[in-house]
Amino acid sequence: MRKIAIGLVVVAFVLSACGPNYDSFATCLTENDVTFYGAYWCPHCAAQKEMFKGSITLVDYVECSLPNRGGETEICAQEQIESYPTWEFADGGRVTGTQSFETLAAKSGCALP
Repeated sequence: MRKIAIGLVVVAFVLSACGPNYDSFATCLTENDVTFYGAYWCPHCAAQKEMFKGSITLVDYVECSLPNRGGETEICAQEQIESYPTWEFADGGRVTGTQSFETLAAKSGCALP
């Protein structure tokens, strides 16, 4: 019985160390035509990505910066992205800056994680 209790403690510790999983929220954003425009050098974009942890790979992300900060990608120029991060929603609305999950949920219709 003691081995089972120790095993459960280890499993609980490992799960808590991994942190929350935002896969369903990130997937919902993408399914609801939400796009995150950012730049690899942007500290606010890095903070936004960190909020999602590993689930950021499920968000529709568009890199706007060319290597070595050599300008803006064509898609971002066409979309007239002027600051990073920029979030665009299915209705064409946009918000700029690091956004809370509450704001993203309210504007996308996705349930909070």
